[in-house]
Amino acid sequence: MNNNIEIISDRIILRPIRLEDANLIFSYRSNLIINQYQGWIPKTIDDVFYFITNRVSHEFNVPGTWFQFVIIKKENNELIGDIGVHFSDPEGFQIELGCTLSQFMQGKGYATEALNEIINYLFSNLKKHRITASIDPRNEKSIQLFERLGFRKEAHFIKSYYINNEWVDDLVYAVLKEEWQTTD
Repeated sequence: MNNNIEIISDRIILRPIRLEDANLIFSYRSNLIINQYQGWIPKTIDDVFYFITNRVSHEFNVPGTWFQFVIIKKENNELIGDIGVHFSDPEGFQIELGCTLSQFMQGKGYATEALNEIINYLFSNLKKHRITASIDPRNEKSIQLFERLGFRKEAHFIKSYYINNEWVDDLVYAVLKEEWQTTD
């Protein structure tokens, strides 16, 4: 099982999701208002247990799967968010990222730091070619986050994604490995 990856930066630790994280994940992921643009909002704690057990891969870097990291504040070992890494292409060169942060930790640079670390790891250690993010156009904070990281908007799909009982637009942001090296 290849899930012992731990990425450490100045303020955070990124490690694989565990069953014992379920209650904390439910506490910030279940907020319908804060997470209105998320593709997954658990209704019960059992939804989180199911997600951890059945929806995410227990092995890292497997084409066609999602792997989930949690974001831990180093100073107090507090779980403050999570990052999904989708190994989206069969050849293993392209990745999709998604990030959710507790509402109390937003605006403090934690998402930028966590995504920066993941992106560096994916490009430097795993030699990935391209990383994307799928964002609801109404989610201005996520758009600003990915633009701040050097991603560019590549596509705007009209009513192409069915989420929370409505058809919504989808923006695709991306960065190539050679572009990341020049903005790093």
